[in-house]
Amino acid sequence: MKPPAPRFGHVGTAQPGDLFHSRLELSLLGQHRPRRAGVAATAALGAESIVLAEAYEDDEYHDDYFWYAGSGGRDAKTGRQITDQDPSDYRNQGLVRSEQTGQPVRVFWRIAPAGERQFRYEGLWRVVAHTYGPGRSGFQVFRFRLEPWRG
Repeated sequence: MKPPAPRFGHVGTAQPGDLFHSRLELSLLGQHRPRRAGVAATAALGAESIVLAEAYEDDEYHDDYFWYAGSGGRDAKTGRQITDQDPSDYRNQGLVRSEQTGQPVRVFWRIAPAGERQFRYEGLWRVVAHTYGPGRSGFQVFRFRLEPWRG
């Protein structure tokens, strides 16, 4: 069975500020299809959605933009980088592709570690820049700058 094609932009009637119970709910509604991964992407078409979970030490949040650490190399228990991120990882390539195409990326923020209404829809954002270099722990990491999408 062929996986569904990526969907860019808003899905259904979801609006910024809407709350979702779980990663499973996000997946079943097509908002963010992976049930565990933080990036829904293909290398060829780009990233359709990401989840901000404050899990990577190289993430950086500001009022009107944020830096999102790429995928891979993180210890799940400590959140620290323990290896270089792989430039050929399709999720990292998808975020680079989104920068090239200007396609909007749906952003969800984990606002509670457990319980009801864990994820808030932050709306559409765009990847405007990226870097690949040493992160806080000295390993090579991608960092993607996202700003609100004005489309």
